[in-house]
Amino acid sequence: MTAAMAKPLDKIKKLRSLDEILTRGGQAISVYREQRRGRLSEPTNEEFAALVDADQFGSSPIIAESLWQKFFENGEERFFPSLRLQEKSVEVFRDTFGAERVDEIIACASRIVDGRIDLLGFTNLYVGTDIDWHREPISGMRSPLKHWKYFDDLNTTETGNKKIVWELNRHQHFFTLGVAYWLTGDERYAMTFARQLESWMDANPPGLGINWASSLEVSFRAMSWIWAFHFFVDSPALTVGLFHRAIKYLYLHGRHIESYLSTYYSPNTHLTGEALGLYYLGTQLPFLERARHWRKLGENIMFAEVRKQILDDGVYFEQSTWYQRYTTDFYAQFVVLRSLFGDPYFNAQAAALDQALENSFDFLMHITLPDGKTPIIGDDDGGRLLPLTGGDSDDFRGTLAVGTSIFGRGDHKFVAGPASEEVFWLMGSGGVRTYNDLTACEPELSSRGFPDGGYFVMRDGWTDTDNYLIVDCGDVGSLAGGHGHADALSIEMAVGGKTLLVDSGTYTYHESRVMRDYFRSTRAHNTVEIDDRSSSEPGNPFSWKSRAKCTASRWIAEERFDLFEGSHSGYQRLASGAVHARSILFLKNDYWIIRDVIETAGEHEYSLNFHFDKSIAPVPSLGGRCVGDANHRIFTFGDNGGWQQKESWVSNNHGKRVHAPFLRFVSSGVGTQEFFTFIVPVTSSSRIPEISESPLAEGRAFVVEFGEETDLFVYSDRSGQLIDNGIFQSDFRYSWARMQNAAVIPDEFVLIDGGRLDLGDNMIFDPHELNYASARRYGCELYIKTDLGRKKKQI
Repeated sequence: MTAAMAKPLDKIKKLRSLDEILTRGGQAISVYREQRRGRLSEPTNEEFAALVDADQFGSSPIIAESLWQKFFENGEERFFPSLRLQEKSVEVFRDTFGAERVDEIIACASRIVDGRIDLLGFTNLYVGTDIDWHREPISGMRSPLKHWKYFDDLNTTETGNKKIVWELNRHQHFFTLGVAYWLTGDERYAMTFARQLESWMDANPPGLGINWASSLEVSFRAMSWIWAFHFFVDSPALTVGLFHRAIKYLYLHGRHIESYLSTYYSPNTHLTGEALGLYYLGTQLPFLERARHWRKLGENIMFAEVRKQILDDGVYFEQSTWYQRYTTDFYAQFVVLRSLFGDPYFNAQAAALDQALENSFDFLMHITLPDGKTPIIGDDDGGRLLPLTGGDSDDFRGTLAVGTSIFGRGDHKFVAGPASEEVFWLMGSGGVRTYNDLTACEPELSSRGFPDGGYFVMRDGWTDTDNYLIVDCGDVGSLAGGHGHADALSIEMAVGGKTLLVDSGTYTYHESRVMRDYFRSTRAHNTVEIDDRSSSEPGNPFSWKSRAKCTASRWIAEERFDLFEGSHSGYQRLASGAVHARSILFLKNDYWIIRDVIETAGEHEYSLNFHFDKSIAPVPSLGGRCVGDANHRIFTFGDNGGWQQKESWVSNNHGKRVHAPFLRFVSSGVGTQEFFTFIVPVTSSSRIPEISESPLAEGRAFVVEFGEETDLFVYSDRSGQLIDNGIFQSDFRYSWARMQNAAVIPDEFVLIDGGRLDLGDNMIFDPHELNYASARRYGCELYIKTDLGRKKKQI
């Protein structure tokens, strides 16, 4: 007897609550019993018949043929409507998505028949026509066939990269085979599915091997099989006998999921994904006595977790946009399946879930880049709920289109674009028609803050040529922060609609500890790095030794400008502690001004990191004082500083990385340090900026020259200090003005935190404190907007 078998309750000694003790204790005992028996067994026909609700069959015998009939009759009403009328669905699919997409699917399915498959960021990966379901295809390492509990989640020495093995064993490629079969009627696809399904059951006895080690993976596989049955129902390859055996295995899948839920181990997308799998099984196998329990258990978990995992502003609690999409997909499918099953829908729990889900879609809408992609913030899992789309991995608009269909939101449709394959497969032909009939409308807000999640989005419009920036001022992540990165106060942005600065991504969980830690480090993000250290210190691959605490102190979103201010505590752990604060002023349709200040008494080295999209080729210019290309310039001002040009990696899909430019402004100093960065689009040859700093006793002053126009920006070190810059006098903390070179009075002002603006002897404001003011001059009149209202002033 092994030590693990001898002490099944060892792991519950340090648990935190009675419920956790009971749950984990029950799981430990269940594992112990499985191990003592050596393995679970596939039920015989007689044993399985005893697990069926005989009342649903009346006097009919409980045999394979009657189970087949019950399953598909149930699916006619209670599974996704796209699977009901094949001929009509194929016609609508071809008309909606076109011949090129059809050809892509058929080509992909043909590669699968030939033993080649796309997994995560790996394309055309050879797995063979007779797949070894325990072999990791990159390293060639084969996992041993032992009880699933004996595998170490973080150890790859005997398994290779578990994520790749698990991705293959999710069987989501059955979906691709199924769609190709519908489009062509080619039995090769059906026979490949049937052969692989049979071989998987032969090679994976219940409870043995790596493919039972994660309840989430078991859940994904169960959902894939249910979809596949509907695709191949008319094929002779899916025999009644094979279906009967697979239903037995689905029963075992359900029992495994309910016994080993991630309630305390990974109460995140693991738990909700498992709950969705139970809901699938409970609604699609209603003839099983256990089905009602699975359905209610899955539903209860989904209702309970939505309040925990989706914050009030719609942000997913692990601070990962990829897992945000995952969670939104889970709940969207749950909502659709629940409506099809006919459960009572209008109740308080369902209403709360609806609101959280709609908020989640709102967040996805607002963070979408001008080119339609989504920033990959935090961990990128690489997987999907089901491969319902051929879109790029960082294009979440297909998911947003589902939200459009569920909630009928024209602004969601404006960003999502045409009906997606997700809409088709979940809503059917009628769903596509309804989607197309909905009128799109531009979102009401351009910029928006999400204070619960800590994200703030600046944009000057919703076209594909507009400017965009998102700043991350959220926590590393909930629970152990396992899917968050050391990205405190990091930014991503697009200039003129073209993505400029990007998050480096994730690349890997298990392949390399060095790569895992690099991609989640501060160096891999567009923020300030101190002493070559990360703002949060990594522990194991899914935890942290220390975590930065972010605080957003200011957010203003106005017609002419946006302002963000925030700070984090991550560097207070250094021997000479430091606090990093960052403010971002966005002058809409113009440029950004970023102020970084590091408050410290000690001596440190600093790096302001800028990771560029792989399509950008920035170079130092103007004697090394800025970097840029034909479309932008970045100027950074700081003592003893200069630019370094490097090359790093960017990963927009798990398992794939590409080289991309990485530039740093590096500096060192003793005591508090301050940096100003101007990121300026270049819109024409006549508006190539030249920026210089002017001496100022009580702050910093910068002159931005655009040929015939000149901007002046002044930052005051002391609030309430009246500063005369030679053009106007202001006691505002932020003062920005634009003037024609021949003029003596500025044409425009943006002012934040103050109360006094003097133009010569003319005092513009009555004495009071203002949060902000913006003004535009027309002749001798100044049209002013403040947080207190609007007015007109003669000058």
